[in-house]
Amino acid sequence: MKLGYSTNAYMKTTIHDAIRRVAALGYEGVELMADVPHAWPETTDQREIEAIRETIHQSNISICNINAFMMNAVGDPRHPYWHPSWIESDLEKRRVRIEHTRRSLTLARQLGADCISTEPGGPLEEGTSYEQGMSRFVEGLKPVLEHAEAEGVTLLVEPEPGLLIETTEQFLDLASRIESPALKLNFDVGHFYCVSEPLGPAIERLAEHIHHVHVEDIAATRVHQHLIPGRGAIDFAEVFSALKKIDYQGWCTVELYPYIEDPDGAGREARTHLLDFLSDG
Repeated sequence: MKLGYSTNAYMKTTIHDAIRRVAALGYEGVELMADVPHAWPETTDQREIEAIRETIHQSNISICNINAFMMNAVGDPRHPYWHPSWIESDLEKRRVRIEHTRRSLTLARQLGADCISTEPGGPLEEGTSYEQGMSRFVEGLKPVLEHAEAEGVTLLVEPEPGLLIETTEQFLDLASRIESPALKLNFDVGHFYCVSEPLGPAIERLAEHIHHVHVEDIAATRVHQHLIPGRGAIDFAEVFSALKKIDYQGWCTVELYPYIEDPDGAGREARTHLLDFLSDG
C-alpha cells in the first residue's frame, strides 16, 4: 500500500504549490481536485495540463486520484460538494454533474491518472424514494461509464453519510445494476465508520470493488467531521489488517479538507500516525 494526501486541504493555494508541499511532507502520492482553485476541468487548458504534469514530475510524486466529488466552482448555495447531484429532479442540474464527471475523466487521462472519484448519487429530495434516486443514478452513470472505458479511466463511487448510497449493501445494490469494468469503489474509512459499519468486515465484503481508499479519523460520536488520524476513535489497526488480508496494493489517501489553515501540519501528523500501519510488521 502507498500513502497519498489530497489537495483539498490546500484550497487556499495553487495546485502547483499544493503538489510541491505534499511531496515535501514525504507522501508518495497526491490526489488532485477537479475543482477551483486547482484543476476545474472546464477551464484547465492544455498549457495548464502540461504545467501540472511537469510539477508532478519535478516533485517526484504520483497522482493517486482525481477528486471530482466537490464542485465549489458551480457555487450551488445548497451545498458546494453535493450539488448539483446525479439524482436531482431537475434534469438540467443532473446534466451539470454528468458533464463535470465526463470532463474529469478526460482530465484524468490527460494527466496520466487512472481513476476519479464522484459522489454516491447525492441527497434524496423530499418525495423522492430510494428506488427513484437509484434509477436516476444508474441512468446517468451508464453513458459516463462508457466514456470512462473509452478514456481508460476508472470511475469510483464514494459512499457518504446522508447521500443516496451510504452502506455496503447499497453499494452492492448499485454494482448489481451496472455491468462495467470502469465502475469501482472509493472506500472512505471515515464515511463507513459514521454509518456504524464494522470496518474490517466491510472491507472484506467489498474487496473486489475497492480501487482506492480515503483515510481520516472520526470522533466516537460518529459525527461526519474529518479529523487527523489518531485524534478520533477509528481502529486503524483493524482497517489496515483487513486491507492486508484482501491483498490491497493501492493508494490510501489522507483527506483532511477541514484543515485548510494548516494543511502541512495536519498532513505531517497524519503520515506519522499511519506509517506504522502500512508496514509489513
